Amino acid sequence: MNLNIKAKQENTYDAIVVGSGISGGWAAKELCEKGLKTLMLERGRNIQHIKDYTTAMKNPWEFPLRGKLTTKEKENSPVQQRTYAFTEQTKHLFVNDKENPYTEEQRFDWIRGYHVGGRSLMWGRQSYRWSEMDFAANAQDGIAVDWPIRYKDLAPWYDYVESFVGISGQAEGLSQLPDGKFLPPMEMNCLEKHVAQKIRENYTDRIMTIGRTANLTQPHNGRGQCMYRNRCIRGCPYGAYFSTQSSTLPAAQKTGNLTLRPHSIVNEIIYDAEKKRAVGVRIIDAESSEVMEYYAKIIFLNASTLGTTSILLNSQSEYFPNGFGNSSGQVGQNLMDHHFMLGAAGEYDGFSDQYYKGRRPNGIYIPRFRNIEEQRTDYIRGFGYQGGASRTGWGSGNQGTEFGAEFKDSLTQPGPWRMGLIGFGECLPYEENKVTLNKNVVDKWGQPTLSINCSFKENEMTMRKDIKESAAEMLETAGIKNVQTYDYGASPGLGIHEMGTARMGKDPKTSVLNAFNQMHDVPNVFITDGSCMTSSACQNPSLTYMALTARACDYAVKELKKRNL
Repeated sequence: MNLNIKAKQENTYDAIVVGSGISGGWAAKELCEKGLKTLMLERGRNIQHIKDYTTAMKNPWEFPLRGKLTTKEKENSPVQQRTYAFTEQTKHLFVNDKENPYTEEQRFDWIRGYHVGGRSLMWGRQSYRWSEMDFAANAQDGIAVDWPIRYKDLAPWYDYVESFVGISGQAEGLSQLPDGKFLPPMEMNCLEKHVAQKIRENYTDRIMTIGRTANLTQPHNGRGQCMYRNRCIRGCPYGAYFSTQSSTLPAAQKTGNLTLRPHSIVNEIIYDAEKKRAVGVRIIDAESSEVMEYYAKIIFLNASTLGTTSILLNSQSEYFPNGFGNSSGQVGQNLMDHHFMLGAAGEYDGFSDQYYKGRRPNGIYIPRFRNIEEQRTDYIRGFGYQGGASRTGWGSGNQGTEFGAEFKDSLTQPGPWRMGLIGFGECLPYEENKVTLNKNVVDKWGQPTLSINCSFKENEMTMRKDIKESAAEMLETAGIKNVQTYDYGASPGLGIHEMGTARMGKDPKTSVLNAFNQMHDVPNVFITDGSCMTSSACQNPSLTYMALTARACDYAVKELKKRNL
């Protein structure tokens, strides 16, 4: 290999972090605070906190299309438009699908944002710990491989990240949903309180609580509290929800050890066969298309589940002909996503004299209650519910033909109360749910893309029937009327909780990473984004990514100081 020695000297760091989203931001913070000169590479453009939240303070009438998209925008982003979050207010935060194609062997909604902060700017912020039950599930059920860690290994790191992030929530003392370090909880509205009370009165195995969310209910670590605008996805000028921009990036920059390089598409990891170590990464400058190399002692891959997998599969050599660190053959396999888009909703006749203040950016949560004590015979694992209650507003009149003063006056009066529950179910890890490198379809920069072949199977489909029926039953028990169940279809991706494809495990023959998110094949490469997950549980996974990342960084720096890397 011919190396530009001068360029190598100038482009050498202690650590490289690939990706700047939730886990990448945490990796940069931890490594910088531990004294490592760290290069963070982001394939998209830079977005600066407050300054670049261009739509955050706009009112609905300031958008020419009132939130809708043009035909051309839909044509350029046929996949991104599948998510409710892709609107006139947020379109600048999502990728152009034409420039970033992939192949859907079966439908998979790959929702992406290529910019500094990644999806930490657009996430739903629901933050739940996994439990001992979740980490032991594969071993108990004889599914896939066993996790190499248990809840006790991650518990102190959950404490650590929650104390920094600021998670508001209510302690409930449940074994299947461990309590955390909470800021004061947001308040449920009157109907939600009523339904929660009826559930407690009529069921011994379940509760309804306020969502645990990364929105601040009081000032925390120099960030302002939530203003209940519910415009989080546009970027928060108050720093009231956790994002790379508001939280981990400022912490990393404060150390003086961080170098941030946007517009940097990492397409290959450079491997030294004599050292049996990765020595750096090769990038394409997204603006100039220039190819460059950067070098470091340790590398953290945090490019998102499918982004990281793409880099691994594209890093082929005589040493790793099937992809970097892929002696197990597991890179790209076991892709998971939570299945949802189903549940039940109905109306409530009472509380006509009550309303609520602000637009709370958080809903309710009903933790998993299936297959905990009593085991069903028709499916394994379980599900939780998100949702909430509200009153219909002026928008209820936008489909009618009425006009005039009387019609306008009627829109100032809130309509009836409604309550809905949306199920989020666990997806099992299946080897046949996988991604492969497609060299026949290339992106804007001439790079191979991914082919995705993934679907929900019998266990998930059987669970969905129970999700609908149980949602309707609980609502009706609580006095909700005209309850209707719904199922808008089940295809992976839209949950935006992609996991798997570079799983943790005990055996290098059947897994990619060890108990500290370290590659079995290449010990100075760590992966702590969603690709590391061995199973999916049913809780939102981002808090677990954060805890795994902080733990892996602690381990990596200690190993580096011992000269083991």
